[in-house]
Amino acid sequence: MIAMPDALEWVAQFEKTRILVIGDICLDRFIRGDVNRISSEAPIPVMVARQENRMLGQAGNTVSNLSGLHVKASIISVIGNDLDAQMIRDLVDDCGADGTGLVTSTATPSTVKTRYMSAHQQVFRVDTEPVQTYSAAIEKELIAHIESLLPQNQAVILSDYGYGVLSDQVIRVAIDLANQYSIPVLVDPRGSDLSKYRGATVATPNKKELAEATAGMAVDTDAHITMAAQQLMASSGIRNIVATRSQDGMSVVAADKEPVHLRTTAREVYDVSGAGDTVIATIAAGLACGASLVDAATIANIAAGIVVGKVGTAPVRQKELIEVLKSPEGFAPSINNAHTAEIMDWESARGQIEKWRARGLKIGFTNGCFDILHAGHVNYLNMARSKCDRLVLGLNHDQSIQLLKGPTRPVNDEESRATVIGGLSAIDLIVFFGAEKEGEDNSAGDLIRVIQPDVYFKGSDYTIDKLPEAKIMASFGGKIELIQLTEGLSTTKTIEKMKMTSGNAA
Repeated sequence: MIAMPDALEWVAQFEKTRILVIGDICLDRFIRGDVNRISSEAPIPVMVARQENRMLGQAGNTVSNLSGLHVKASIISVIGNDLDAQMIRDLVDDCGADGTGLVTSTATPSTVKTRYMSAHQQVFRVDTEPVQTYSAAIEKELIAHIESLLPQNQAVILSDYGYGVLSDQVIRVAIDLANQYSIPVLVDPRGSDLSKYRGATVATPNKKELAEATAGMAVDTDAHITMAAQQLMASSGIRNIVATRSQDGMSVVAADKEPVHLRTTAREVYDVSGAGDTVIATIAAGLACGASLVDAATIANIAAGIVVGKVGTAPVRQKELIEVLKSPEGFAPSINNAHTAEIMDWESARGQIEKWRARGLKIGFTNGCFDILHAGHVNYLNMARSKCDRLVLGLNHDQSIQLLKGPTRPVNDEESRATVIGGLSAIDLIVFFGAEKEGEDNSAGDLIRVIQPDVYFKGSDYTIDKLPEAKIMASFGGKIELIQLTEGLSTTKTIEKMKMTSGNAA
């Protein structure tokens, strides 16, 4: 079994790898609004749209996972000749991936799944889907991109959602060319006949997909999984199977080796959606670095243990994975015992918030210096967190505080402040903000424009009409709520008391 130092070395090498993803891509759109009346035209509710968010779906989510692991990802897929296609391209660019392999079809629209949300519930969904068979010209263009891009990569992922990109011919060309260059091919499969993936290095079916591909074989125990995987390898010509088993971990089955059953490292399982994308992305990254399949799957199992402890399809990030690998419990970390809010840049925070919103969660936001944490801070943050599902904290960076409070502040630098306040269970995410020099906007307004929280919390010492962020919140339908502060407690008073105490002691 892989040792922790070796695992850390593999993960550190992820950023040196290139991985090609081929498959169906879609735009996931979320429109949020208020439903307060019934239409006069028909007995149907009327929604007033307030906010719209977009993210990559299907193979695009695998690309997002690879980018989170610092892998250089490329995508080959088909999009329409429409505005949604440009949004998909922009999102691919935003996560640092290469979208030159996105083929434009003038005959079919981009795949879009639009979910209408109100009061954190999904009202209905509208799908725009292409035909499930593309023209010979589109297929030829896809193959040309494969022949051009594939040799530059250290691994290939086929992400099959059944929307037509992965035709039998495209699959065959990709696998045969990868084998010619000795590049591993990983398949997220679809359908009951997986022989179309013959020659692939590994497939990653979940239990349901494994049962479907083996005519309903049992998949309840380790022995069942092993027999079903061996049957699938024999019938399909896929060389290895990594069966994902939700909260039961995963099983690695190869023709010439003993099966390895990896138990989940998560102490609690909140949501398994998106874990499959994390698994195949991490295994691909490991194989691309030269790790064995078992070692790569072991790292992927740890990554999946992190992801299922989150809500929604939030990808695991390289930093998280390294922290868990370094934890005292090694490969069995208690991920949810010690709470530590993640620190993200603005764009990463926006992506995380969009994923939370996709689950219908209410996003709260507050901001401040939080230089010397005291009971008033804790009470305030706990009250804010009780009024939302996720609380994002905007933390003034050091230069911002100096502009606000003077050259002797902050007492604690931004890293120390983030570490302390990030240990509070009330905080789910931390983002730094603030002015760098005199004359610049030192409010949280620009950050709010980017992340667009549902509710903005401030202390009762403010009035809404005096808040510079109020107009920005109103522009996208966000609300502001004032929270009663604990009297007599502030960082300034704490510092004054410390000075008095120090003087008396002298």
